[in-house]
Amino acid sequence: MAARRRPRSAVPRRVATLSVHTSPLDQPGAGDAGGMNVYVLEVSRRLAERGIAVDVFTRAVSSDLPPVVEMSPGVTVRHVSAGPFEGLGKEELPAQLCAFTAAVLREEAQHEPGHYDVVHSHYWLSGQVGWLARDRWSVPLIHTAHTLAKVKNAALAIGDRPEPRARVIGEEQVVAEADRLVANTDDEARQLVDHYGADPRRTLVVPPGVDLDRFTPGDRTAARRRLGVAEDAVVLLFVGRIQPLKAPDLLLEAAARMLADDPALRDRLQVHVVGAPSGTGLEAPRRLEQLAAGLGIADLVRFLPPVHAELLAEHYRAADVAVVPSHNESFGLVALEAQACGTPVVAAAVGGLRTAVRNGVSGVLVEGRDPTDYAAAIRAVLARRELLSAGARRHAGAFSWERTVDSLVAAYTAAAEEMAMTSQEVASQRAAPGTLLRPAWARGGVRALGAQVAQ
Repeated sequence: MAARRRPRSAVPRRVATLSVHTSPLDQPGAGDAGGMNVYVLEVSRRLAERGIAVDVFTRAVSSDLPPVVEMSPGVTVRHVSAGPFEGLGKEELPAQLCAFTAAVLREEAQHEPGHYDVVHSHYWLSGQVGWLARDRWSVPLIHTAHTLAKVKNAALAIGDRPEPRARVIGEEQVVAEADRLVANTDDEARQLVDHYGADPRRTLVVPPGVDLDRFTPGDRTAARRRLGVAEDAVVLLFVGRIQPLKAPDLLLEAAARMLADDPALRDRLQVHVVGAPSGTGLEAPRRLEQLAAGLGIADLVRFLPPVHAELLAEHYRAADVAVVPSHNESFGLVALEAQACGTPVVAAAVGGLRTAVRNGVSGVLVEGRDPTDYAAAIRAVLARRELLSAGARRHAGAFSWERTVDSLVAAYTAAAEEMAMTSQEVASQRAAPGTLLRPAWARGGVRALGAQVAQ
């Protein structure tokens, strides 16, 4: 099918954002909703504030959802019917990509040619849809992976299932086809190049941000009063989906180790777990509660449901330390949110957490999975909390969604200019039969963004 084209400016006016398996309207911390949802929501809002309209396409998971929701001025969420509304796991979604893609293409077909200037896909499922939309509309495909199967499989938690080969192949295809690959960190950019054969000239690093107006330092005593926490309590906080990948069990084991070393701490220690079972964690939704009981700390652990951002900020402010012990993270927005609130972080020295947390300045990074090491790191943070709190605020202040969007708009524009240049060269070479045409990035004729950190 021939693509419909019309002259377009390089700076985008409307972006088609694809988020097949999870919606920016979903509550992070449960199901498949997490940092990616926050990313799509915050980026979309800020693009719209710059006059760039955004349509977010996501799969409808309930018959009660309206087909179209205006999330904020200039941002429209379109719920696409693709498969049954309920009871469809993420691993079953590849079979629904044809239906999802058809709905996306039909929406564009209702408008004048050139309605969308850029496709930005999130996660590999969306990348498969974006690949077809890019070819149909002749617009650049920008892809953000958020997680990579090969990386995840190399650091599997006990009880987690490896990602299937179909996903690995799907990711490889998207990496080969995307006009730009957006990595959260230098490490992720190297992983795309080393494990997936990504071209470094099409791979750029754009760190996520944090809402520095919402996640701010505040009165810890007042926050504790609102949450019903004693003023002298020692509060360790975990925020996220309860599943083996996120390893909340490691925090419970570390807390038990702290009590074994200092029994007097029992009168003050509290562990707050804010989140809900997800992924393979749904197979044993009470496993973490049973672990707490087995460790003898059930009376010290509060299990709280996911909460909206304003209340989440209060939890961060009330905590002494936020703990992020994940087996792997492409970035770790929770760590950044906590630091923006002035709460230092103890985190696993893996993936994007090595960027999200500045070791010794805004928190402590822990090598390995030994609860004793986590207990020692938590004690070290408690001993230097005021100093690390100040460092946490400074570190988080270097990340903002505005800077993220600056870099994304630059990537959109550069990719569009490159596509226009390639189209012009194709037209000029039509009179030369047998000429081997290659995209501009492969010939080195366009300034490569490379794997550079957005400043």
